[in-house]
Amino acid sequence: MRTITIHDAKDLRIDAQGEPAAPGDGQVEITLATGGICGSDLHYYNHGGFGAIRLKEPMILGHEVCGHVARVGAGVTGLNPGDLVAVSPSRPCGQCRYCREGHPNHCENMRFYGSAMPFPHIQGAFREVLLADASQCVVANGLSTGEAAMAEPLSVVLHACRRAGDLLGKKVLVTGCGPIGTLAILAARAAGAAHIVATDLSENALQYAAKVGADQTINMASDAAALSAYEAGKGTFDVLFECSGAPQALAAGIAAMRPRGVVMQLGLGGDMSIPMMQVTAKELDLRGSFRFHEEFATAIALMQSGRIDVKPLISHTLQLADAVAAFELASDRNQAMKVHISFA
Repeated sequence: MRTITIHDAKDLRIDAQGEPAAPGDGQVEITLATGGICGSDLHYYNHGGFGAIRLKEPMILGHEVCGHVARVGAGVTGLNPGDLVAVSPSRPCGQCRYCREGHPNHCENMRFYGSAMPFPHIQGAFREVLLADASQCVVANGLSTGEAAMAEPLSVVLHACRRAGDLLGKKVLVTGCGPIGTLAILAARAAGAAHIVATDLSENALQYAAKVGADQTINMASDAAALSAYEAGKGTFDVLFECSGAPQALAAGIAAMRPRGVVMQLGLGGDMSIPMMQVTAKELDLRGSFRFHEEFATAIALMQSGRIDVKPLISHTLQLADAVAAFELASDRNQAMKVHISFA
């Protein structure tokens, strides 16, 4: 079978590996259909890692995937050959204290597809045939493979919405309109947000934000004063979804927050300076949001019901043979939003 493997920065190869063994107890063999390129995949491709996390050996990339069930192992129920399944990349141990406390996204022994954090690295899911645990698989029949491959990033923002609390009737600011930011717009609207303003430095990204329902978009590179107008009267927004990881975006967002608002930090851009005087004086709640767990099945259900439509965010789909071109395209925010790779 073929895999998409990163060997070093800008050294992405389509490698050949042997077929996996037959599925064991509780396992499922999946013929991969579609995979989405994530920001972390791009960090490995463009820089060989991020922060202190560096590639130390070749690693299969990818964790936003779906495919069709080929075979099931003993003891597997509810999954049948031919089913389209979205595959959660999270494999918590179930035994550590955080798993036992009901917070598996903080598992101390998490095995997350395509991660160079441990060594040996945890190999990713961009492979033609994937052997997964049945517990990772959610039936996505009725969706396109492109939609099913969006379950993972959608789960990220659903977890953030849950952490943010009640959004019904709230005024929401989204800073950073890449895939996570635009999905946050969709999720916040589905949760009842009354008014959503989105900011970014890219006009292309803002066009996608408007397409999925932002009431107003602001290009901070050319019209930063438009956001400053929301600072009047101690601020306007009830909730901020900070999705860029840029300290400038966080500072501008906090300035536009009303007292006792909630700041949700999703963007992972490294350590950031925080205007703590404003956080304190406005009595803001600063909350982090990391990965997801039970929201994965919810993401599929929301797409199947039609309450969330992710299709407008899928900007390009390229074939496996064109993986390098796909990664180059995904790296260009002026052209792409979410780039998918077809393994079919």
